[in-house]
Amino acid sequence: MSDDAPIRFDTKIAVLLREDLEPWQRLNVTAFLVSGLGSQIPEVIGEPYADADDVQYLPMFRQPVLVFEGTKETLTAAHRRALSRALPRSLFTSDLFTTGNDRDNRAAVRAVHTDDLDLVGLAVYGPKNAVDKVIKGARMHP
Repeated sequence: MSDDAPIRFDTKIAVLLREDLEPWQRLNVTAFLVSGLGSQIPEVIGEPYADADDVQYLPMFRQPVLVFEGTKETLTAAHRRALSRALPRSLFTSDLFTTGNDRDNRAAVRAVHTDDLDLVGLAVYGPKNAVDKVIKGARMHP
């Protein structure tokens, strides 16, 4: 394979957002969710960047992040499927909009049983077919 051949991935990074979020919430939730994946799954991170003047920049994901939306029920079902497939995942609950720091965020999630989480966002990573099954019923974010 030549160095300029397109790189294909057999994995997928997907973010699923609840459809009733405000625009600022969608951006905020997406940023938080993908930071969880990047911090724990080193293979999703590519090489650092440098411009023509050799100014260095941080590495980013090596592959696209696909963003989807769905109803609260779609999100709940996707969460169950991600858990049943043991896929790496991060979550964002509605309670996190009322906290102001990492410690309180973790406490807010810890206080709620899995089946009672009021999910507004979920990110998953894994083999394409497994991720596709997890996000079944969701649609691409407009």
